[in-house]
Amino acid sequence: MAASTLRNFPRLAFVDLETTGGAATEDRITEIGIIEVDEDGVREWSTLVNPEVPIPPFIQSLTGITDEMVQDAPTFAELSKSVAARLADRLFIAHNARFDYGFLKNEFRRLGHDFRPPVLCTVRLSRQLFPGFARHNLDAIAERHRLEVTERHRALGDAQLIWQFWRQLHETHETEQLDAAVGKLVSRPTMPSRLDTLQVERLPTTHGVYLFYGENALPLYIGKSNNLRRRVLQHFSGDHMSSKEQKLSQQVERIDYIETAGELGALLKEAELVKRLMPAENQLLRDNQEVRAWRLLHRQGRLQAMLTDTEDLFFCHDPDLYGLFGSARKAGDALRALADEHKLCHVLLGLEKAKGARAGKPCFASQVGKCLGGCAGREPLQEHDERVRAALAPWRLQAWPYDGAVGLREGDTLHVVDGWAYLGSAQDRAGVNALLARGQQRFDRDVYNILQKWLPEHAEQVERL
Repeated sequence: MAASTLRNFPRLAFVDLETTGGAATEDRITEIGIIEVDEDGVREWSTLVNPEVPIPPFIQSLTGITDEMVQDAPTFAELSKSVAARLADRLFIAHNARFDYGFLKNEFRRLGHDFRPPVLCTVRLSRQLFPGFARHNLDAIAERHRLEVTERHRALGDAQLIWQFWRQLHETHETEQLDAAVGKLVSRPTMPSRLDTLQVERLPTTHGVYLFYGENALPLYIGKSNNLRRRVLQHFSGDHMSSKEQKLSQQVERIDYIETAGELGALLKEAELVKRLMPAENQLLRDNQEVRAWRLLHRQGRLQAMLTDTEDLFFCHDPDLYGLFGSARKAGDALRALADEHKLCHVLLGLEKAKGARAGKPCFASQVGKCLGGCAGREPLQEHDERVRAALAPWRLQAWPYDGAVGLREGDTLHVVDGWAYLGSAQDRAGVNALLARGQQRFDRDVYNILQKWLPEHAEQVERL
């Protein structure tokens, strides 16, 4: 066994990749560097790889690998057997190993092959062995340990840096200490390199909301779960992450959480926090600034549609609201499409103004058969009104079914809601009174959608306040 191998891992492979981007499920490999270490010595190997897609200009600038350089290089499919043989039965060692391992895992998966070596991340190993230092990227390690830098951001050059770091560890640490550290880290090959594992281990297994933070005070992402620890681990346990989770994995440095009384509390708290803190990766729940709906009114002897929004004091109580829409344009487009589908008159609905001075003149849609002629008296207005209500019925919003605020009981917690707006949660009457003192809040589309599913099955848990 070589002096720089381990008792439990006598065969090692130091690996580095260059790629077209940062998402293992979407981007492709442009270069592979592997250093094999075992009882027979040390062998270096590298090759350019034709990614079969263009290399972005900023990646070309960073690595120096251009489209022209890889044009005649072998594809990964052509290299796969050689790569698999070089990595077989070895401890896979890389800096920020989740990145390199994820790319190779996906490349092999595209070819129908499984790739599951034991994996060691030298970022995490450095954090464990040198906890007094804040930075553990490859540049910081090279500077701190005075490693010889040859070709930075080229696959073999970076693999050589990892190999140098590894050899230095064997000079400064006892083999038993390294064996113990590696054994602990290899069992967690997919945790983000910047995240302290203890943060995940300390997460409770209860309902709640979790918050991922990067290097500043604003969260990157907010999620909810009925088992906080399990859900957080799921983010980082998949080898075929989406580009979003790949991005999160590369940035997350801290995790915070809020326990809730149950699933409803987690849903409501998640929706509230996302809108208040605006995390970059929560686009859906953030999109609640403009909410529009159509109100049906009787005017001039017929039903007309009027667009309204959440600034309307009666928005959550009016039984004749239909929607919801994210903007006035979306609301108009949807109602026009529905009117055309059911041959409703745009003029009678108030979507268009009647043209011409003579009252009762047919609208243009009536002249081409897309309106049944209510505007010209060919269809009784009452029948047109009935067809309007029938067509809009699937869009109908439920008016707030209570006289005022109510508490939704979940364990020893009351979630206070008024007019489809979540005011907060409390465990006692004083807390409830403090929430009620905030007054009526703005209608919340997400709270509406959550409670539409929850209320019919939990009516007995509603308490009048």
